[in-house]
Amino acid sequence: MSAETEQARTRAREVHGQADAAWARHIRELWDLTTRAETAESDAGIQRDHVFELVADLERAKDTSSEVGEILANAVKELSAAQQELLLKDIEIRRLRAELQAGPVEGQTLTVLLHHGEPHTIYASREDAHADTATHGMPADAVWQRCDERPAAAFTWRCEAFIYNPASNGFRRARMPAARPGQGAA
Repeated sequence: MSAETEQARTRAREVHGQADAAWARHIRELWDLTTRAETAESDAGIQRDHVFELVADLERAKDTSSEVGEILANAVKELSAAQQELLLKDIEIRRLRAELQAGPVEGQTLTVLLHHGEPHTIYASREDAHADTATHGMPADAVWQRCDERPAAAFTWRCEAFIYNPASNGFRRARMPAARPGQGAA
């Protein structure tokens, strides 16, 4: 087996490991989102109870004397603030649930930004990866060209796309390099 083939396999294992790590981070994020959604639901329940208490206080305040005006004004302010907070929590719960249920879908891509052939960062889109290179000295208006068969290390910055494959529950390279003559599957 040639050194290039072994090096390519090693690189493929590294990139696969990075994709697995990205998947693990995604699972951890889903777990964190679930926890946050449950906490938000609990907080929303507490806020609902508080709103009901404020409404009850408001009803009792209607029957009192001159202090009623002040208590009523404060209760209305608290009720309004609690209702606003409850609305915001409900919106956050819906957003977290949608994010949690989205999960990876077949064909979803991740882009690995390589710097001199070494993984630098994983992005949700190629555009995000291209934009980030501007923070590392690459001109923002640089024209990106499709990579040829040169090794990744031959490029200062290079993007490799990976596509979610539900059959393997992981990501695979979107574009595999052409097999060189005399090289096949081992």
